[in-house]
Amino acid sequence: MNISEIAALAGVSVSAVSRYLNNGYVSEEKRQRIREVIEKTGYRPSTQAQVLRTKRSKIIGVIVPKISSEAIARVTEGISSILAEQGYQMLLANTEHQVERELEYLNLFLTHAVDGIIFSATVFTKQHKTIFKKMTIPLVIIGQQYEDYPCVYHDDHGAAKALTLRMLESGRRDIGCIGVTPRDEAAGRQRIKGYIDAMKEYGLDGRDKIIEADFRLESGYEKMEELLKRCRGLNGVFCATDDIAVGAVQYLKGKGYQIPEHVAVVGIGHNRISRVITPKLTTAHLYHRKSGEEGAKMLLEMIDRQTLIPRQLKLGFEIIDGESVTLAKAE
Repeated sequence: MNISEIAALAGVSVSAVSRYLNNGYVSEEKRQRIREVIEKTGYRPSTQAQVLRTKRSKIIGVIVPKISSEAIARVTEGISSILAEQGYQMLLANTEHQVERELEYLNLFLTHAVDGIIFSATVFTKQHKTIFKKMTIPLVIIGQQYEDYPCVYHDDHGAAKALTLRMLESGRRDIGCIGVTPRDEAAGRQRIKGYIDAMKEYGLDGRDKIIEADFRLESGYEKMEELLKRCRGLNGVFCATDDIAVGAVQYLKGKGYQIPEHVAVVGIGHNRISRVITPKLTTAHLYHRKSGEEGAKMLLEMIDRQTLIPRQLKLGFEIIDGESVTLAKAE
């Protein structure tokens, strides 16, 4: 079965069938007849032929660091919704935060028929930059701001600063930070800087109260113990993620600390567990699904216009006040 046979059965021209298959203009009457024939015959157009004809595969390569992450799940949902609306398919690659696998997938997508790449990473290396320079197809980076490349990212600095100020406004001054690697520009460097800048506004130097964790809840538990040993008078802690914050809360409660009476705790992410723990976590909601949607729109626009001109979009945040910080008069 080919489009000539479809055209004959539907009583339309071959060009009308071609336009129908490529989302071009066809009158509603002809569209209905073509649709009925295709549904009846089960016809599927040849992908290879379509790629040769249009120079497009209608497939987008998407590389993410950890598909089990709630934030990444929201991002991919956003990407998928926009791609599906425009008749594109998503080829998803999960790297488990391994740089080597990121590089492998980038090279793989460059040598296979994808129309563009959406890339969510945590750390950029010289090897990343080398591959980016080879790009002949559009690339959009999500979750990080990367100079000279199209990206959609969050106001990580602003969110971290606002959350730390929440604790300072409640009268607390001995506030520590459980961050993540500063090699991660967004969750690491920008969030730590937000904490430091908030402390500076109150004439405080928090740099000696920063401990580095990884992204796991268990790491938050372990690093909370370390932080308390280093900072004996600690009465607040900013955590780079909600998972780290929940781990910190578990440790504190296990040792008899009352939250927020003894120690206030904040995180970033507004994930499900932050809403069900006791006390509910004060956190920052980042628009992860929105970032996926905007990243997909940006990429498809680049594909349609056949341009690689970089455009960068920063999304805001919303502070979600829970019960892990209470406002009180400063001493």
